[in-house]
Amino acid sequence: MVTTDDRETRVRESMAKIRPPFTLDPSLCLYSPQDNVDALEHPRIRDWFDFTHQRWQPEMPPAKRRILLLLPCTKTKPYVLSTEHKRINAALIAAGFQPSQPADPRLVSNADAPATVSTAPLVHRNGTVIHRAVISEPLGFVPYENLMEYDAGISPAHQYDDPGLFENRGNAVSPWRADHSATRISATQWKWGPNEKGAYVVMHNAMADAVAKTLLRFPGVFDQRIAWVAPGLTHRSFVLGRAERAAHGIAATRMAGAERLALTGVNDLLPPELAITCLPTREHCDDALLRLATRLGVTPRQATGPFGRGGGDATPLALPELLETLIAATRKRTA
Repeated sequence: MVTTDDRETRVRESMAKIRPPFTLDPSLCLYSPQDNVDALEHPRIRDWFDFTHQRWQPEMPPAKRRILLLLPCTKTKPYVLSTEHKRINAALIAAGFQPSQPADPRLVSNADAPATVSTAPLVHRNGTVIHRAVISEPLGFVPYENLMEYDAGISPAHQYDDPGLFENRGNAVSPWRADHSATRISATQWKWGPNEKGAYVVMHNAMADAVAKTLLRFPGVFDQRIAWVAPGLTHRSFVLGRAERAAHGIAATRMAGAERLALTGVNDLLPPELAITCLPTREHCDDALLRLATRLGVTPRQATGPFGRGGGDATPLALPELLETLIAATRKRTA
């Protein structure tokens, strides 16, 4: 847990999240919603938006059906080396998918199975192709094939650290900023003030806009669009439209001081035929918890800890009991 109010110390802590031989760009360390909003004008972020909104073209192996699979960003960079992504990718490979290209040699030394760290599209013998991308703040939409490089050079997707939009973690603050308004509630925990809450809404809606602008460029490419994002967390809030939020337990507005601000999701900005399906549902999670308890030989209450940790250094999204839901979704044909 971060215990310092000093940015330089936090940057040193951020360096540990970047796996060698990759390195951190300290100017892309964003520790609060205000840092995030400022980053929208960062030259590397602006060029990234230009890339995803205008220049990016997905790799296109032959396919009978194409799925866009959106995954959450992770503290580990590159994302593909995180426990969560490796387990998700391993489940897809076990289900018959194989990467269309081998993994970058710089990634292979960090993986037990090289196929799990390939960033190329995944191809199934039945003709289904999965195109993976990551929902990231501050980058919005990160194509998996551009985790390492893009047309302007080194990708910022493996050079940043950004825990700045998760209020409940208690450390998503920048006490050194003049506009800092959070209140310290313990030696390591802060409660957001109106400036943090207002900046959160600005950045939340900017990320929804960034993802939507990318997807609107490819209206006829993907047969399914799935976001594999945890219920109740920020990444799901980025995606859901206003009409969907109540069913998912996601707020539609946020108070910032005396002002109530609306939260916009990607699905608010897409036509219905391009809408993203958010999985797993709460029902999927409840069922997975019961099955995890059975596998571990404990009560459901005792299984809540392992469930929350994803069975290790991950999240529930990486549990085999939940990944069965993802695999089933890749086999479901839409009308």
